[in-house]
Amino acid sequence: MKVETLFLDAGGVLVNPNFERVADALRAHGVPAEAAELRRAEAQAKKELDTDSTVNATSDASRGWLYFELVLEHAGIVRDARTAAALRDLAAYHAEHNLWETVPDEVPGALTRLRAGGRRLAVLSNANGTVSRLFARIGLAGHFDHILDSWLEKVEKPDPRFFTLALKRAAADPTTTLHVGDLYHVDVRGARAAGLEAWLFDVAGLYPEADCPRVASLTELADRLG
Repeated sequence: MKVETLFLDAGGVLVNPNFERVADALRAHGVPAEAAELRRAEAQAKKELDTDSTVNATSDASRGWLYFELVLEHAGIVRDARTAAALRDLAAYHAEHNLWETVPDEVPGALTRLRAGGRRLAVLSNANGTVSRLFARIGLAGHFDHILDSWLEKVEKPDPRFFTLALKRAAADPTTTLHVGDLYHVDVRGARAAGLEAWLFDVAGLYPEADCPRVASLTELADRLG
């Protein structure tokens, strides 16, 4: 497949939750927490959330905070009034600034490689209206031709209309467009429903059964696309 346009999910691919900030919020409410442990728990929490039944029964906003509750559970942190207060503080921060603000070291260089040869790049994010502002703040905006935020577009993945809208916005040919995201039932199924090729971003190797190509890093993606 010749890839002329690349659609990339934001959270879990280009940016990750700021788990140092999450740990600080928990400790501020008297809950012992370490960012490294929360980070280790994240992959299992996300995989538990990534089911057909859960995705079909929830919105991105409701999945987002269920995700954090599962992160706490997999990190061995008992949920109580203190954790609920910490999550409320984090929700307030996220609404204003976006908590997915940690950029893996590999991302800027990999994006530069992926743009080589004139390939167009677009962000397709289920988000809360802050992604463009976030990407400007963390220095990623200049790598992309288009940034689509589901809250602003009034449609979210896995709805194929989001991908169709992105194709139109980017003036892209679906036969030469690849979407890469980290949730199988959101990203892969949604892109396929819109007639696109889709790969799964599987950092922890938790999807051996997936019926699509998988990559463990943005660098690997750049290597494979050439």
